[in-house]
Amino acid sequence: MLAQLFRTKPVEIGHHSGLKKCLSAFDLALLGIGCAIGTGIFVLTGIAAAVYSGPAVVISFVIAGFAAAFAGFAYAELASSVGGSGSAYGYSYVAFGEFIAWVIAWILLLEYGVGAAAVANGWSGYFINTLANFGIAIPEAWTKAPSQGGIINLPAFGIIWLLVFILISGVKQSSTVNNIMVAIKLSTIAIFLAIAVGHINSDNWHPFMPFGWFSSQADGSNIGILAGASLVFFAYFGFDAVSTAADEARNPQRDLPIGLIASVTFCTLIYILVSGVLTGVVHYSDLNVSSPVAYALSKLGYSWSSSLVATGVLAGLITVLLVLLYGLTRILYAMSRDGLIPAAFSKVNPDRQSPTRVILFCGSIISIVAGFFPLGTLAETVNIGTLASFVMVCVGVIVLRKRQPDLHRPFKNPGGPIIPLLGIISCSALMAFLPGETWHRFLIWVGIGIIMYFAYSMHHSKLRQRNS
Repeated sequence: MLAQLFRTKPVEIGHHSGLKKCLSAFDLALLGIGCAIGTGIFVLTGIAAAVYSGPAVVISFVIAGFAAAFAGFAYAELASSVGGSGSAYGYSYVAFGEFIAWVIAWILLLEYGVGAAAVANGWSGYFINTLANFGIAIPEAWTKAPSQGGIINLPAFGIIWLLVFILISGVKQSSTVNNIMVAIKLSTIAIFLAIAVGHINSDNWHPFMPFGWFSSQADGSNIGILAGASLVFFAYFGFDAVSTAADEARNPQRDLPIGLIASVTFCTLIYILVSGVLTGVVHYSDLNVSSPVAYALSKLGYSWSSSLVATGVLAGLITVLLVLLYGLTRILYAMSRDGLIPAAFSKVNPDRQSPTRVILFCGSIISIVAGFFPLGTLAETVNIGTLASFVMVCVGVIVLRKRQPDLHRPFKNPGGPIIPLLGIISCSALMAFLPGETWHRFLIWVGIGIIMYFAYSMHHSKLRQRNS
C-alpha cells in the first residue's frame, strides 16, 4: 500500500498526446507574460506601497522576483527533462510518486480554478465601470451574485464562456488572441512609463523604508518589505502555466526553458519599473486606491488616463483568465490520462486537436462559481498554493538529480543544487510571512484532496493497474 502511494512514473518526453504541437518559444513566453502581468501591475503595486513597503516596494518585487526566478529555473530543468502537460503535477509524479503528485495537482486546481473565478469577478468590475464611463448601465441584478442581492454576475459568467469557445477553437487560435491582448496591455504600460518618468520627484522616495523589513501589528497583520514581498508574489502567480503547454510546444525540450525564464525575467523588470516610477510620481501614502496608475496620471493632469488604464486592465485580465483556463484544462487532461480522474477528461477532439470535453467542464464549473458566488478572501489562498507548488518543483530537481543522475537534461541549472535550494528557502520564507487564516484554508483544501485520492483516484490509477 505505502509503496504504491510513492511509486514514481516514468519520464514521458517524446510521447504522443494527440494535442497539436504548434507553440513556439515566443508563444510560450507570451503565455507566461499574459498570465503574470494582470491586475497586479495596475492595482497591487499601489496597495503594496501604501500599506506594506512604501517606496521600498521595489525591493519587495525584487525579492519576489528572485523567488520566482529560482523556481523558474527549476521548472525549466524539469520541463526539458521530464516533459508532460501537467506542470508541477507531472514533475512530482516522476520525482515523488503518485500520492504527492495528487496533492500537488489538487493544490494546482485551487491555484488555477479559484484564480480564474476571482479574475473573472475582477474583470466584471472593471467592465461595468468602463461601460458606466460611457453612460451605459447594467442593472444591478445582472452584476451581483444572489448573496449580494442580485441574480447573477453576468459579465463574469459571460467572459468565461467567450474564452471557453476560443480555447475550443484550438491552441494556436488561443495563443494568437493572447499575443494580441498582451501587446495591448504592454502598450498601455509603456504609455504610462513614458508620461510619468518625466514627472518623478525624488522627495517622494523619502523615507524609502517607512515600515522596515518586517513587523507584526496588534491586529495580527504583517507589514514591511518581506510582508510586501509575500503579497506581491501574486504578481508572479501563473507564469508556471507555460509548463502546462509541454504537449503543444513544437520543441518542448528547448522552447519551454526559454519561455519560462524569459517570462519571469521580463515580468520582474516591468514590475520594478512601474512600482519605482509610480512611487516617484505620487507619495506612497496616497496610493491605497483601487486604481493607483490611473490616480497617478490624473494627478499629473491627464484626464483621459482612466480610459487608458481601463483598456490595459480589461486586456490584461482577459489574458490572465485565458491562460488560467488553459492551464487548468491541461492539468486535468494529464490527471485523466493517468487515471486519477475519469477518462472522459482526456478525450481529444481529432479535428481541433484540443481536449474539448475538459474545456467545457471547466467552463461550466468556473462560470457558475464566478457568476453566482462572491469569492472574497478565498482568492488569497491562491498565493500559498502557488508557493507550495514552487517549493515542490525545486525539491523535485534535487531528488531527480539523486535518483536519476543519467537522465538527459537539455537544460540544467548551473551550480548543482544551489538554485533549487535557494528556491526552496525563498518560497518557504514567503509562505511563512502569509497570515495564519490563509494557512488554515489551505490545509482544509489539502485535507479534502487527500480524502478524494483515497476515495476514488487511488483505485483507478493506471500506474497502479499496470503494477498490479
